Amino acid sequence: MTVADLITRDVRSGLFSPGMWLKQIDLENRYGYRRPDIRRALDHLARKRLLQHVPNRGYHVFLPDSDQTAHILELRVILETAAVDSIVANVTPAAIERIDHCARRFDDLVLHGTVLDQYEANLAFHRELLSLCSNPELLNLVAELRSRTSSALAGQWSTRARVEQSSREHHAMVEALTARDTQRLKEIITLHIRQPKGI
Repeated sequence: MTVADLITRDVRSGLFSPGMWLKQIDLENRYGYRRPDIRRALDHLARKRLLQHVPNRGYHVFLPDSDQTAHILELRVILETAAVDSIVANVTPAAIERIDHCARRFDDLVLHGTVLDQYEANLAFHRELLSLCSNPELLNLVAELRSRTSSALAGQWSTRARVEQSSREHHAMVEALTARDTQRLKEIITLHIRQPKGI
């Protein structure tokens, strides 16, 4: 893992919360890297919009506003549902088995894992699903868009019911994919990304 990966992990875990300022000396001590390495990592993450650089002040964890988050989620809906035809065309029994394994891994971590474990298992599920798309750049775009929404994991699954609903949606995606039901898969992905409030 690079220092940028380590910082990203701590941001995604909620250890560094949205809006929090990051001090380079603290990052040096935490990760055991020299200042030039930390600075390059911070610049890289600012370009990725995980962090924001404020001249003469430093770097803080990116804090999107609600409108910006909504726009990003809609972009994800557009991209991920557009990939469905390609995903269904490329699916194999082995791919379904891998995706189903990722869904079951997420279930297990809902019961026995940390929030960070759940987050990483969720990413693994979606990467495996999207990897069936013929356009690999789509996977990169979705990963970048994910990093531009709320960094705190608590914002993703604000209640236990929402985490459990995410798990059910994963299995529904596997079922739709197994049936090669493109319309149903698009509907579930849309619902999953938008995550209705009040669940």
